[in-house]
Amino acid sequence: MLYTTKPENFNPKIIVVSAFLENKGKILLLKRQDSKPEGNTWGMPAGKVDNTESIYDGVIREIKEETGVDVKRDNIEYFREFFVRYPEYDFIYHIFSAKLVNKPEVMINRDEHKKFKWVKPKESLKMDLIEDLGSCIEAFYFSK
Repeated sequence: MLYTTKPENFNPKIIVVSAFLENKGKILLLKRQDSKPEGNTWGMPAGKVDNTESIYDGVIREIKEETGVDVKRDNIEYFREFFVRYPEYDFIYHIFSAKLVNKPEVMINRDEHKKFKWVKPKESLKMDLIEDLGSCIEAFYFSK
């Protein structure tokens, strides 16, 4: 469950970062491997922040690891934080975005994802998305 304010007794175990990578009105989505949690669903480049890195460093690293795309710090914009509560644990979720002038060559990490797709945000809402991603897309693209 996704929250915009910290729920009562919220006890985050990890910090997760993700990014909307945009090019010409489309966003990059990655299809998770079957063996991953919520396998066979679509998500953004995302992952856990290491203890020694900032959320900015974490999102830049995750983008590179999952897509092969180099995004510079001055091209990353912070959107907002959400509080996520799963039955097993809580975590803080930071969303970023990056507008890419040129469509990059995407080289997905096959251990984590099986394919990628550039889609318009509205079209993405019809896809089988990872839990709560639809709410994040709506908050970023349609609630401004």
